[in-house]
Amino acid sequence: MVYSNDLRERVLCFVETGGSKSEAVRLFKVSRWCVYNWLKRASLPAEVRGRRKPYRLAAEALLAHVKAYPDAYLHERATALGVSGYAVWYGLRRLGLTRKKNHTVRREKLRGS
Repeated sequence: MVYSNDLRERVLCFVETGGSKSEAVRLFKVSRWCVYNWLKRASLPAEVRGRRKPYRLAAEALLAHVKAYPDAYLHERATALGVSGYAVWYGLRRLGLTRKKNHTVRREKLRGS
């Protein structure tokens, strides 16, 4: 959870004007760790963090592969794109693509056998 800069300033002002850290924790309903961390930091504003790593599988490449080979299995896509099967599954989920659900073809195959 990211606390607002206003709350951070109020907590630090309270502690610097003579209030104890334990009182600040109870009064402002923040964790003790936050109070100690804010006192140690040189700058008070929250640090902006982005994604740790870029996705290994480009969405465009996956979408192009799906259009080119609509009936390919997950492991076949993974091999062709050089990633794990889980990466392909997660990429398909990010794109909003679900597995093929063609029940009529399945029923015809069952009746014909």
